Amino acid sequence: MKPLGRMRDHFWRAKRMGQATDLDLVGAHADGVLSQQDWADIVKTCQGCGWGPRCDEWLARNNGQGCAPASCLNRARLEELKRRRLDAVS
Repeated sequence: MKPLGRMRDHFWRAKRMGQATDLDLVGAHADGVLSQQDWADIVKTCQGCGWGPRCDEWLARNNGQGCAPASCLNRARLEELKRRRLDAVS
């Protein structure tokens, strides 16, 4: 089993991935679309991903891309949250 990365690092990486894909995770949480448990699950999934350093490189080069890279283990979850948030604020 791969050791998990530092939770704090992955919290910020997940938050940055949300921003890079035009998803405001803080706003989604405030709107009730993202539960505390869901947020924790996103961070935990990010911790278990082996793509971390390349993720940081991708995040440094990409902003407002609309979707996370295919290698992101949270890609489908982030896309679903975006859809749910759009529905909630519409």
